[in-house]
Amino acid sequence: MIYIENTSLNPYFSFALEYYLITEKQLPEDEIFLFWRTEPTVMIGKYQNALEEINDKYVNEHHINVVRRITGGGTIYTDMGGWQFSFITRGDAEQIDFAKYIEPVIKALNQIGVKAEFNSRNDLTIGNKKFSGNAQCKHHGYTLHHGSLLFNTDFEQMIRCITADDYKIISKGIKSVRERVTNISEHLLAPMDGPEFKKLMVESIMNGSTREYKLTSADIQRIEEISQNKFQSWQWNYGKSPKFNITRTGRFDGGKMEFKLDVNNGIIESCSIYGDFFGSIDTSVLCDALIGIEYNQKSIKEALEQLNLENSFYDINFEELLGIIC
Repeated sequence: MIYIENTSLNPYFSFALEYYLITEKQLPEDEIFLFWRTEPTVMIGKYQNALEEINDKYVNEHHINVVRRITGGGTIYTDMGGWQFSFITRGDAEQIDFAKYIEPVIKALNQIGVKAEFNSRNDLTIGNKKFSGNAQCKHHGYTLHHGSLLFNTDFEQMIRCITADDYKIISKGIKSVRERVTNISEHLLAPMDGPEFKKLMVESIMNGSTREYKLTSADIQRIEEISQNKFQSWQWNYGKSPKFNITRTGRFDGGKMEFKLDVNNGIIESCSIYGDFFGSIDTSVLCDALIGIEYNQKSIKEALEQLNLENSFYDINFEELLGIIC
């Protein structure tokens, strides 16, 4: 097995690196190992509906990255307090096999005094509390297995990124998460920082080997191209979301306003507006402006700005209106 050092904190680059290694780069080694981390990021599974998994408003306001994996599984949040690991193995495995790749991670954690266990599906736990999720796929004759490690992750931010923007829901969510999820740092025999943790994990999983491939400038250039063209693209991250219906409701001094939207491949296909509000324009004008645009706050804001709506609804301002829709 050979190790590749990935110092980038950009999740799009890191997923592009994995993709590059299984689709284009032909290294002589049959096994590759990566250990990396990212800026605050929500990672969604290949088959998930991005718009139903994240709190889009919070994610946009706080500049949280959103990226779709090429593997299945659920949505996770990671930040500078977490780590990711990747195993890339050449060869056509017949079926998904989590245990093969999770065992060396458990062994490494045990060596630093952390009593980690595999829960038989795709999670790692400490005392029945989850600290790692794993995902896997077969692609181009390779097996890609990657997983997350909660080392010192911000749980409050995690919940806000994936929960509806409601204080009571968020408060209950934080409490619930703390009952079910844990950080590795809370279970160490002796304190250590993130980089030291990484060093010990890599040394153990590589079994003391120092074999390493260093990315060339040509590698990095190609990886950045894949990052931009695939993993940063709106079409990949949002456009692959299946058709769904969404209802968004706001209650203001000027009354209640409810939007019912049909969204397909990330594009608004139909819109209806209900409520006991007062308006000086016909709601069909507003709906017509939304149909055909991408369902994200930036595109919706640009569409609404064309209508000059500032005084169109009694006691409901533009920002409040925007906040209802997305």
